[in-house]
Amino acid sequence: MKTTSRTTARRKRHQRVRTKVSGTAARPRLSVMVSNKRIYVQFIDDDNAVTLAAVSTIDNKSPMTKSVADATELGKRAADAAKEKGIQAVVMDRGGFKFHGRVKAIADAVREAGIAL
Repeated sequence: MKTTSRTTARRKRHQRVRTKVSGTAARPRLSVMVSNKRIYVQFIDDDNAVTLAAVSTIDNKSPMTKSVADATELGKRAADAAKEKGIQAVVMDRGGFKFHGRVKAIADAVREAGIAL
């Protein structure tokens, strides 16, 4: 029998990642969160504890889906929002999720838009 839940295990993985990954004003942290219904992306300056830009599937007026295609579109919108704020390079925070599927699609879309990861 499992002693820890999926959520608890993900939070522990996220804490391990966060000990190594920190965003600055010059190179903010690209934080990804995938919930049961939505996908959220934020650009965070950890030195000043400020969210510089954020996008999610809530902004989209489309039905609530979490497909890889939606994640790719969200990554493009996130890159546009970052460029508006003058962000050229970011450090990736996968939020304890595996780097495949939707998380990878977001990262690839941000890279294709010209933001260095």
